[in-house]
Amino acid sequence: MFSKEEAALLRKEFWTSFGKSFPRKWLLYNTKVKGLSFKFVAERKIALVCFDIETPDEIANLLYYDQLLSLKTLLENELSEVIFDSSFELDNGKQIHRIYVPFEGKFSVYNKNTWRDCYEFFVETMTTFELFYYEYEDIIKNI
Repeated sequence: MFSKEEAALLRKEFWTSFGKSFPRKWLLYNTKVKGLSFKFVAERKIALVCFDIETPDEIANLLYYDQLLSLKTLLENELSEVIFDSSFELDNGKQIHRIYVPFEGKFSVYNKNTWRDCYEFFVETMTTFELFYYEYEDIIKNI
């Protein structure tokens, strides 16, 4: 078991190592739509690549989510493991719409031996997500 400080240092090292191993500018929050963002998630035993919809306007959230649902089959052709969750609950209790792909391999942010496979998953999956977004950006934003 790790102390809080050791765990925090390992999480920081995980992200620093990822950035150094795969230096590139990701789309993430630069979707040009407030509340639409891509995220990497690495927790104790879970790794995800996500597209989150969390605008301040709930009606806009539903419209964006519906736009993405209309493209679901196209996205599934690119990322067959993609999951659409219309009511994902964040750690702070906030409900958002999340479209994500989970890492299916063995992973722990506290086990350096599992990092490389996770990094490769992140790069491959986020690249596919970004290309999909760029291809259908006009449709996604058209609410």
